[in-house]
Order: sequence, then structure tokens, then C-alpha cells
Amino acid sequence: MNDPRELYRWADDAPAPVEGEAPVLVHALQGSMDAGSAGRLLAEHLTSKLPSTRVLGFDMDALLDYRSRRPAMTFKDSAWTSYDEPELVLDLVRDDDGAPILLLHGLEPDLQWERFVAAVQTLVEEFGVRLTVGVHGIPMGVPHTRPMTVTAHGTRPELVEAYPNYFSAVQVPASAAALLELRLGRRGRDAMGFAANVPHYLAQADYPQAAAELVRQVARAGDLSLPVGDLEAAGAQVRGEIDRQVSESEEVTAVVAALERQFDQFREAAGDPGRSVSATPMDELPSADELGAQFEAFLAGKDGDAPGE
Repeated sequence: MNDPRELYRWADDAPAPVEGEAPVLVHALQGSMDAGSAGRLLAEHLTSKLPSTRVLGFDMDALLDYRSRRPAMTFKDSAWTSYDEPELVLDLVRDDDGAPILLLHGLEPDLQWERFVAAVQTLVEEFGVRLTVGVHGIPMGVPHTRPMTVTAHGTRPELVEAYPNYFSAVQVPASAAALLELRLGRRGRDAMGFAANVPHYLAQADYPQAAAELVRQVARAGDLSLPVGDLEAAGAQVRGEIDRQVSESEEVTAVVAALERQFDQFREAAGDPGRSVSATPMDELPSADELGAQFEAFLAGKDGDAPGE
């Protein structure tokens, strides 16, 4: 393998790495699953609301397949006027108490995953990172009217023992973020991740409630002081628009009510050690796919008035 450190270039005014200076590294990579744009919204929120300094950027020519993910360009008045340059960058962000956090955000690499993971591992070692945390959103059969939940995972059971386990075993398409967590764990490093469980009928819309919950979970895991008020305010506006649209359709109201029953029964079963979650009666409810199809069809008929637009 070529030297993985050649994949990134330090910013001209980047602070020199000091071991132990940034004990937490958070990564939010775009290109794999991110329902509700939860990870992207978290990264945008932290970099806009907290002091941040660019540390380095990755070589996108080496990592991106431009023909599969073509960046946008603007053509205006007989000329090309702008290019949406793809980025994958590392920023040093300081929380409300001044504590430093490394934030890796931008496009997920298409190519050279192992070399990219090795490059991040060198940064973990140089900065003395004690905990790496990945964030994103996943679509789930949950209603927007219930509290946000997360699916947590980690390289040691102790990292996630306080969180419910929603899956016993499942095989999914790989991601660079998941591979990073796996490789860090095999090197004895603490790494974990939070997936916000986004209502599947809202997976394609910006869902700030999910990003707010991810911020809270990162703050808790990393013992950090992170702002969340603006995301909560945006979430309240989105919730109001969703509720308005739901109230206009008896069919969709029934869909949400069915999801609420399913959610409440699951939570009740999960909280009772003597009751099997799998025994929760669901026979009278539509499948997740059927519920999602009904709700998405309803929102599609709102002529661009869907939440997040």
C-alpha cells in the first residue's frame, strides 16, 4: 500500500497535531446511507455555530469516481461560471467550553477505502484521539410523533451498553465509515457510531430532529458541550408542517396511527424483560414498505410542499 498520508494535504495555517489535544473525532461522510440528511445537517450545524479551523483536505482526484457522482457546474450567459468542487475535509472545532473536536466531513470516498481508513488511523494516532464517533441517519418504521431514537454500535460492548439493541444480525452494503469503525476496533481503538432512526416516509427530506438527536448523542459520548437549539427550532417548524399535511388526509392519519401503535408496542415489549419483542402483535398493521409507499405518495401529491423543501 502506498503511504496513506499522501492522501491528504495539511492546510497552510493548520494547527500542528498535539497528542491528546483532540480526544474525540466525529465523522459524517456523505454518499452512503444518510436518511433525513442527519449527518450532513450535524456537520453543517457544528461548523457554522462553533469556532472551526481547517486542518487538512483529502485528495478527491484519488478518492472520487467523478463519472458515478458528477459534481454540479453552472452554465450562465454562454460561459461556465461555477463548479461545485467536491470536498472531504478535517476541521478542528471547539465546543461551547472551548474543548477541541476533530470533525471529518464531506463526500465518502468511492475508491481506495483501505488506504483512506489507514490515513484516518494515522490522524487518530497523531492527535491521540481516544474515541471516534460516526453519525448518519437510517430509515425506520417509526412515526414522527414519537421521540427520536438512535441505533448505536461500537467496538466494545461497554461503549453501547446503555442503548437498546434493535438488530440481532443483519447484512447491509458496506460503507467507508463502517469499515473505519471495524478497522479501528481491530487495532484496539475505541470507536462507535450513532444512526438516527428517521421515519422512512421522511428519509428523503431534511429532518433536523434527527441531526439534533445526533448532536446530543455525540455530546454525551464525548463529554462535550454542543449547541442544539437551532436544530430543535428547525425541527419544530418541520414537525408543524408534517402535522398540517397529515391532518389533511384521513388515510395518512391512519398510517401514522398504525406506526404509533407499532412503536409503542415495541417499546413496551423492549422494556419488559419477560416479554419477547418479536411476540408483539403486528398482524393488523401494514408492512413498513406499504406504510412508506402510502405516505410518500401523499407527500408527492403536495406539489413541492413536502417538509424540507
